[in-house]
Amino acid sequence: MRALLAFFTVLPVAASGSSLEDAARRAYFLPLVGLLAGLPGAGLLLLAFVAPPGVAATLALGAVLLAAGLHHTDGVMDVGDALMVQGSPARRRDVLKDTRIGAGAVGALFVVYGPPLAALTAFAETSPTRAAVALLAGDVVARSAMLLLLVFGRPAIDDSSSAYFVRALKEGRRRAVAMILAFALPLLVTLSLGPAALLVTFATLPVTVLFALVLTRRAFGGISGDVAGATGELARAVLLVALSATF
Repeated sequence: MRALLAFFTVLPVAASGSSLEDAARRAYFLPLVGLLAGLPGAGLLLLAFVAPPGVAATLALGAVLLAAGLHHTDGVMDVGDALMVQGSPARRRDVLKDTRIGAGAVGALFVVYGPPLAALTAFAETSPTRAAVALLAGDVVARSAMLLLLVFGRPAIDDSSSAYFVRALKEGRRRAVAMILAFALPLLVTLSLGPAALLVTFATLPVTVLFALVLTRRAFGGISGDVAGATGELARAVLLVALSATF
């Protein structure tokens, strides 16, 4: 678990000597990583009791992104640029590694973070406490989506970082635990938001993952670390926007 936290977050954990393989073997704990990484942001949303909701929501979403070291945000930008390229999957994979920022990256940031920020602001105006739970659910769903993508996806490149996780999750027991936690923990977190929120969570998670699997298979020939990170961020956005209909 410490190796997983060290790999996916900037939370202060003692994980010296841990390897990528160690993190991959514990990949089924990714939803729990989301729970821990989302706590600072959820706490900041409570500032809406005394501060403007928009300020609290912006700080909270920023804290969630920073807790992940902005790695997944970088994935959103890379995937956004790559999807704008006309060409083969190999050409798009080259763009994923390009350090330059294009219009696709800017557009992807707007689409993936603008709507959920607006939703969080609306939640905070209604109930800061429920808004905090929604943000926490969003971070758990983000990691659950990444986990499901790694369970069902195929690496675009055999020696990529995502390939370690895909191989580790092929083991039967790890695969079963991963699927249970990927659905159970998001539902447990959203339980206090009511039955409509539970239904929204149960529906949006698999739909987002399926969309990402189909799109990235065609665009890149499979998944990668950037694709997994971007899928998680998209899953958070879809959930929070969908939850706005239940508040």
